[in-house]
Amino acid sequence: MSEMGESGYREPSAAELVTRLSEQISRLIRDELQLALTELKRKAKRAGIGGGLIGAAATVALLGVGALMVAAIVALARLVPLWAAALIVGGAALLLAGLLALLGIEQLKSAIPPIPEQAIASIKNSVPG
Repeated sequence: MSEMGESGYREPSAAELVTRLSEQISRLIRDELQLALTELKRKAKRAGIGGGLIGAAATVALLGVGALMVAAIVALARLVPLWAAALIVGGAALLLAGLLALLGIEQLKSAIPPIPEQAIASIKNSVPG
């Protein structure tokens, strides 16, 4: 049972301390889970952007090899032989596709692994031991 001190302050009982500790741990766990969820959502968004950029790269490569090549080859064939015109246009389309693919890969790398690293670090700093 808790006793009153000289100043009139009552020390909390062991049961009250355990209750407070339980509430604080529950709140800490909820907050850390929310942080982890927020971090996972951000990484998933980056992965989606990276996948979209890679998809865009593939689309640009396909369209570049198709319609753009035909139009540019016809125009360039007036200045250089037909084979050289086709080579120049094809190379330019593939160069653009490569650039978009690199941008997409960088986005994917920033989202992998999908582990809430900030939340884990925060938990490690919060838990004694």
